Amino acid sequence: MSGMTTSSHPLQPLIVMHYNQFIYSRERRRFGRQCLFSDRTQLMFSINPNMKLRRNYILRNPVHTGTQLSDQKAFSMVETENVTYAEHGMYHYEGGWPKEVNINDEESTLRYRKKIEREDAWGQQVMTLIADTTAVIEQNNAVNIYQEFFIDLPDEICEQIKFDFESRQKNIFHDPYTPHRPISVIDWAPNDVKRFLVLHTNIPLNRLEAIERLKILKSKTIKVEGRLETTEGNNFYIWDLENPLKPMVDFTSTEIVRKTFFCPKDENWIAGGLHSGKVCLWDARTGGARICVCPLEAAHREATSALCWVHSKTNTEFYTGSLDGSVKYWDGRDMETPIQEILLDPVLTDSQSRPRSHGVTVLEFEYTIPVRFIIGSDMGSIFVGNRKGMTPSETLSAGNYRIFSGPIRTIERNPFFVKNFLITGDWCAKVWAEECKGSPTTLLIKKKNEIFCGTWSTVRCSLFVTGDAKGELDFWDLLLHQRQPIFTFKFSHAIVCAKFRPDGEYLAVALSNGDIQILEMDPALKHSTSKDKALIAAVIFIIIMITMFEREQLRCKLLDGRVEEIKLKRKSDVIEEKKSTFLKREDDIMNADDPEEFLRIITGDTEFKEALNTFQDQVYKVDKKRQEREYVMERTDFEADFEPSEMELKS
Repeated sequence: MSGMTTSSHPLQPLIVMHYNQFIYSRERRRFGRQCLFSDRTQLMFSINPNMKLRRNYILRNPVHTGTQLSDQKAFSMVETENVTYAEHGMYHYEGGWPKEVNINDEESTLRYRKKIEREDAWGQQVMTLIADTTAVIEQNNAVNIYQEFFIDLPDEICEQIKFDFESRQKNIFHDPYTPHRPISVIDWAPNDVKRFLVLHTNIPLNRLEAIERLKILKSKTIKVEGRLETTEGNNFYIWDLENPLKPMVDFTSTEIVRKTFFCPKDENWIAGGLHSGKVCLWDARTGGARICVCPLEAAHREATSALCWVHSKTNTEFYTGSLDGSVKYWDGRDMETPIQEILLDPVLTDSQSRPRSHGVTVLEFEYTIPVRFIIGSDMGSIFVGNRKGMTPSETLSAGNYRIFSGPIRTIERNPFFVKNFLITGDWCAKVWAEECKGSPTTLLIKKKNEIFCGTWSTVRCSLFVTGDAKGELDFWDLLLHQRQPIFTFKFSHAIVCAKFRPDGEYLAVALSNGDIQILEMDPALKHSTSKDKALIAAVIFIIIMITMFEREQLRCKLLDGRVEEIKLKRKSDVIEEKKSTFLKREDDIMNADDPEEFLRIITGDTEFKEALNTFQDQVYKVDKKRQEREYVMERTDFEADFEPSEMELKS
């Protein structure tokens, strides 16, 4: 291949092209002015300091400043899931035979053995197998596998050999809406363990956050029935446990939603309460807007603060409670009017008063006990409701108990012992026994920080967790310790809600900044032994007995105090009578030290007399039961052989 040369006008550049190079030429005068470099010192611009501006600043000493000239690269660490391996052995009695060989036919197996023995590699394989077998036999002979080691060690050494409990983070779910909203409800789907419902309440926690949110939502309002309502910021979602990037189902609302829960028997329905007091339903399969809502005249007067589904044939009935003190019973098929409405009046009467009613904060219902439901109030009281009651007095006839100073946050039954509750409020968490009427609190846990939530484990009957305002998630196990948590997991924000998955493997924790942390439980925390249930039943029984003994001691102290008050009162009466009447017989003077006089004094008090008669009746019943017992004396084999004679008995 030959080269090619091209010439042109003198003013144009010269281009020379060859097969392996390219030459471009141009006149010097077209290159521009030549650059001449030199070293010199010259002041281009000077700015004098301004003393007025200097007064606005202070001198900081020392100054720590970091610089980074290279490219900044993010560094992250990921913990992969642990893989558990297991070894399984197999016992071959006859060995491995091909499919075409019948192991029951002796001739076919003999022919196949001879065929294998004729192969050249058979001898080498046998020698290798003999070496491996010999090594295993020597190892077994060197160690006695049936010997018990370390049986002579003292027990004190093993007490300190223990592993700390731990919990690892699986996923983080952020609020898709900006600014982030606090969480009020986390509810796992009853039949699908990979789905859970998260309700973000568009209610700011403080005044500054309220002002910022108001500026953002000014341009996102529409007119509904003559009033402005926001179209964004009230959404709540159903998330997939494995996908924290996008929610599975998105639900919309034109009003602020306060409470939402799955129907335990039909997870396709979600009931919710609004900030305006209305009650509505959503379809979990399609999402979007609500499908039905109650009218304003049938709604609560204040925000709907509590909701719980109850047992029914149609699985469409539920209770709602509000801070106005009302509890309403609804049927999802007809939301025009509630089926029943009562007020949370602490005075047991049919003529209820709304001014003295307590606000409802929590509603709880257990499907295994379809008659009763529990109500928690903002005044720290527990009300036990009866679904069969037709009047308010019949519905709340089980009574109420004041166990907290502030509002009750959560009420949850133990899944294994349904008559025991975990109740959280103010700075305390209490285990409440329904059977113990006089003093329902059987276990008390106090903290310096305010406790916002609490929940029982669904697989371990003695385990429950509490979350407080400082972001400390405490794990309590009644079998291991009753006064301090066995494990604490700390977060950077306050914990407002926590809920175990139905299988107990994961724990969903809601933070005040709108994030949901999914924690994987330690193997020791998500498994239970066969003896745990019997042990925790014994622990609860012991705690109840201790509480009863303390109550009896308190009753005795009150009776003794009452007797002392009566003595002082009678003595003061005697002194007054002596001052008023100087001429009085000596027999008429009351002597409190006389036993007969003391007996006459205390029997004259009607309240003490009734209490004493009740106590004597109980003692009489106990003695009567003891007298009715039948004691059967059975003779042992030794006594039957050597039966005493009549003469010995007479002697």
